[in-house]
Amino acid sequence: MRILGIIPCFNEEENIEPLIRELAKYSDLLDFVIINDHSTDRTSAICEKNHVNVINLPCNLGIGGAVQTGYIYAKQNNYDIAIQIDGDGQHDPAYIKHLVEPILKQQADFVIGSRFIHKEGFQSSVTRRVGIVYFSVLLKLLAKRKVSDPTSGFRACNKRVIDFFAANYPTDYPEPESIMALSRNGYQIEEIPVQMRERSGGTSSIKSLKSVYYMIKVTLAIVIDFTRKHQVT
Repeated sequence: MRILGIIPCFNEEENIEPLIRELAKYSDLLDFVIINDHSTDRTSAICEKNHVNVINLPCNLGIGGAVQTGYIYAKQNNYDIAIQIDGDGQHDPAYIKHLVEPILKQQADFVIGSRFIHKEGFQSSVTRRVGIVYFSVLLKLLAKRKVSDPTSGFRACNKRVIDFFAANYPTDYPEPESIMALSRNGYQIEEIPVQMRERSGGTSSIKSLKSVYYMIKVTLAIVIDFTRKHQVT
């Protein structure tokens, strides 16, 4: 099974090199591609210095466009499994084997690494936890699916989902919306417990005002997606 790590990055010069060194320890398990979302800092130069596989986007697409670029790359290069790993260093590569296990056993099409199953490690801020609970309840109501960590960007999927995401992926803050789309189209979703780490450098792209926009935009997107017909089997 060929496995690809998709690492979206925007201005992660403080975090990307330690992550590259960590991922090098798993070179026997997976390849990885860094999607540099038109960073304005030294992210691109650091990737070049470390001779890693990187796609430098010519303009800033946002997290959804950057991640979808990775899925298109995975499809074009015939990978069997894709794993999303944030470029800020919060996702521990030690859990990669656990993420792909349900897929290898054909128990799931899509696996989410949840920090809230065992509630260990970095649990995010209070404000964000409120939002996470909100989206968890919304997905349970509309998708009839319990997901404890719907905003987690630490996710793995099989070839069927790679193909789906290469053609259909939300743009802004896409994690909860993509879960709704997969659920509506009949894909099997599972969660596994992981421990996440606090960002060691740089700043998050989601600030207080953006959080309000995030809540409204994603809520509308999930409701609209809920009304659509089944598209993919």
